[in-house]
Amino acid sequence: MERLIIHVDMDAFYASVEQRDRPHLRDKPVIVGGAPHSRGVVATCSYEARKYGVHSAMSSRRAFALCPQATFVKPRFQAYRQVSEQVMAIFKSVTPLVEPLSLDEAYLDVTDNALMSTSGTYVARYILGEIKRRTGLTASAGVAPSKFVAKIASGFQKPNGLTVVTAQEVETFLAPLSITTMHGVGKVTAQILFKHGFETIADLQRADVAQLKAIFGHDRGTQLFELAHGRDSRPVVPTRERKSIGSETTFAFDLDDPEEVFERVVPEIEDVLRQLDRRELSCQTVTIKIKTSEFQARSHQIKLNHPTHDHDEIKRLARRLFDEMAISEPVRLIGMTASELIPRTETARQLTFEELATRPLEE
Repeated sequence: MERLIIHVDMDAFYASVEQRDRPHLRDKPVIVGGAPHSRGVVATCSYEARKYGVHSAMSSRRAFALCPQATFVKPRFQAYRQVSEQVMAIFKSVTPLVEPLSLDEAYLDVTDNALMSTSGTYVARYILGEIKRRTGLTASAGVAPSKFVAKIASGFQKPNGLTVVTAQEVETFLAPLSITTMHGVGKVTAQILFKHGFETIADLQRADVAQLKAIFGHDRGTQLFELAHGRDSRPVVPTRERKSIGSETTFAFDLDDPEEVFERVVPEIEDVLRQLDRRELSCQTVTIKIKTSEFQARSHQIKLNHPTHDHDEIKRLARRLFDEMAISEPVRLIGMTASELIPRTETARQLTFEELATRPLEE
């Protein structure tokens, strides 16, 4: 039986949440990220702003120069996570085979699904409709026999689009596309392919696999050849173990007062604690990191001999780590990470801070 894979990608997710929650911003250019005159970057922007050339990862100053009439909004990650949980719940109501890639996109294997449908088109339309009904937001989807093709297809008719590629259409669908759209083809690989005369996926489809192996080696050459023909057997992996939870902030200006620096990390600590609670996780390692004005990264961590999720304990450990770093130079970024995560159902007992103080710690 042919696999039915759907890739769903929310449309301009952060910006769309802001436009939904602030009606006066609807149909206007919105940029989510750093302030316009800061050294921050664009996290995402609305489609109205994209018309002016603004895109994610662009500096906020450059974005302002391109679209000075845009409204710049500071990210509200807690709000985005809440919407993401709603969307993921919709996915899981259709199939248990959901592989999240980020807050706003995921792969779904709907070969077998709760709708009892053999039509990927029907299932995708149902999912997009439920997202709109429950969240007020739009998403785009691609349906195909593989993850590789489904992901490319989801971007074809954004926003609020649906592209379906059957097994018989895969090679024709891929042929005219640039090699840069292929999974795993970054700048270096693309430059090598261009050098050897490969510009479109059709060029790779016509190639001799032996030539690609000679250029990239057996494994990589074979992979490129297979992907060019749309052959991708990777399964949708429904569970991804979360290895760490972190939050950080970059300052608009370097800070040289240690107390002011610590004040800025407090909201990041609170954010990590909220995420631990939401996922019902404990952590065994706490890390504080900074980046100096010279872009030198430093970090300090404590590994406990027992997992904890007690807010007061984690806050005190974060303060202890910060003090031990003895910051003496200007700082541009600070963040906190909780790692070695364990489900709370597997945590036998919470140690008190007093017990931690009397037990040896591995640092």
